[in-house]
Amino acid sequence: MTRDEILKLETYLKKVFRLPEIQVRQRPQKDDSAEVYIGEEFIGVLFRDDDDEDETAYQFQMAILDFDLQ
Repeated sequence: MTRDEILKLETYLKKVFRLPEIQVRQRPQKDDSAEVYIGEEFIGVLFRDDDDEDETAYQFQMAILDFDLQ
């Protein structure tokens, strides 16, 4: 993902989740995805899906481990 995409996605996530601590960071050696953090805690990955020629979509994937629920 480009730096411009990352900044736009970060702004969007901050607004949607009402959480100014969200950060979107570039992944080393990956150009189709970015990592999402709250502060220094990793919470998930954003993937760019541009298989459709007319549209680009982004998917946010977040795993929740069972021990985190206790």
